Amino acid sequence: MIDFYSLGFVLFLGLCLLCYYTVFRNKQWVVALVASLSFYLYAGGKNIVALLFTAFTIFLGARFMERAEEKGKIREEEEKNDPAFATLSPTEKRERKRHLKEAVRKEKRIWLYSALILNLLILCYTKYWTYFFHSRLGIILPLGISFYTFQSIGYLVDIYNRKYPAEKSFLRFLLFISWFPQLLQGPIGRYDALAHQFEGEHRLNWDLIKKAHFLILLGCLKKYAIADLLFDPIARILDGAVLQKPGSLLSFGILLYSAQQYADFSGGIDIVTGISALFGVTLAPNFRQPYFATSLGDFWRRWHISLGAFMRDYIFYPLALTKPMMNLGKKAGKKYGKHLERVLPACIANIVVFIVVGVWHGPQLHYLLWGLYNGIIIALSDLLAPAFTGIAKKLKINTQTGAFHVFRILRTFFIVNIGWYFDRIEDVAASFTALRLSFTSFRAGEFFLAVRDTLFNSDTGKPLYAAGSLLVALLSIIVVFTVSILREKGKEPVKVLENSVLFHAVFVTAMLFLTLLSFMFVQNAGGFLYANF
Repeated sequence: MIDFYSLGFVLFLGLCLLCYYTVFRNKQWVVALVASLSFYLYAGGKNIVALLFTAFTIFLGARFMERAEEKGKIREEEEKNDPAFATLSPTEKRERKRHLKEAVRKEKRIWLYSALILNLLILCYTKYWTYFFHSRLGIILPLGISFYTFQSIGYLVDIYNRKYPAEKSFLRFLLFISWFPQLLQGPIGRYDALAHQFEGEHRLNWDLIKKAHFLILLGCLKKYAIADLLFDPIARILDGAVLQKPGSLLSFGILLYSAQQYADFSGGIDIVTGISALFGVTLAPNFRQPYFATSLGDFWRRWHISLGAFMRDYIFYPLALTKPMMNLGKKAGKKYGKHLERVLPACIANIVVFIVVGVWHGPQLHYLLWGLYNGIIIALSDLLAPAFTGIAKKLKINTQTGAFHVFRILRTFFIVNIGWYFDRIEDVAASFTALRLSFTSFRAGEFFLAVRDTLFNSDTGKPLYAAGSLLVALLSIIVVFTVSILREKGKEPVKVLENSVLFHAVFVTAMLFLTLLSFMFVQNAGGFLYANF
């Protein structure tokens, strides 16, 4: 796995930018493609075959669907020019047109389903075969396969729905799905938003460079000074037996995990967004202060935004708007009222979507439970919305006050953290035990003693390093929280910092200092969490 702070990656990035803006500035998309394939060859090795297979099959599927559409238009034009067609009755003409359109749809569906099935089989094999059959037959998980597969599927479905014309150049399409900054952990890009950015010539833009460097530095702070430093304390608290640990310690471990999970994923996204911006290419936003969400549904509109948008457009709406689902809503509405008619299809679709999201993370049962938990909570909140509104009115609660807004944020944070028990603790029985202890055996009086024995025990670790890790992580969290507040208020941090030279210097220096300091205290850390998906 490539480390973004490694000398090798810095030299690679510098060489790419040099070629991009100087020697090959008239063929920048070629530089971007060569850079992307080189990156994948170095990081993913022989599994570039899987990437090329996906690119080739999706590209062909889209082209053949478009060709079927073109052939249908030609046949329709030929029908109109046929003298025999003029002798038909209006009903017969409509029937002939319907048959033609149905033939085109049938051919398009064949190409759509063929490409989808092939690529989903590869995705399922590489992600789930080992878990269920304990044999991988020499195949390792290709780097970023979930992200580039979903990105390709989104493109294919959009072509089927005639959202935009199919790409005619295979190499340009290959660049779209292999663009190296987003390859590691997303975001999942859309063709109509990303592909056109590789056209023409990009020039160096000082404002864009400043924003890109700030994003990269902020991402490094999140990843190295928060996520990596919290890796070891979280493992010590949540891994292994949990039955003898007080609920207060387990709750603390989950709170640390909520910070680590966000810092790791959003930090990685900040870094790759900044790197892509250096090339003049803007990636889709993937995070929007999720811990400021006021409901679980709002949380998922702020967390992993590109995955949520994919699930919404390609699973949620196609399922919720099907005739069986609409008929089910109508039947429920006749018996239980209009509200149920409106929300029931969406509730069922939401549960299905989060089952898919859970399984997308992995085949293990704890991921499925985590997905179910989120889907069921969102469904219940929609179903019970009138009841909640009625209770608020009866209790004369003013839901428009700032205090109530803060309450909703804290309530959502609490609900999200319950879900993290199932996400982080792999053993399902242990996750339920930890959750139960957090409520029934909190034992707050034992918290500091438990922290000392678990994190600062000289027999099992290095107390000084553990203390330093937590202190640096805490200070870094304060910095990230400050940036999040600015963004939540609609202010761009880079512009705010520019208003004061002194504040800018202090803030950026603090970010850089904490990031560098983190390397002194890190004990154990993996790669980016979402690179495994």
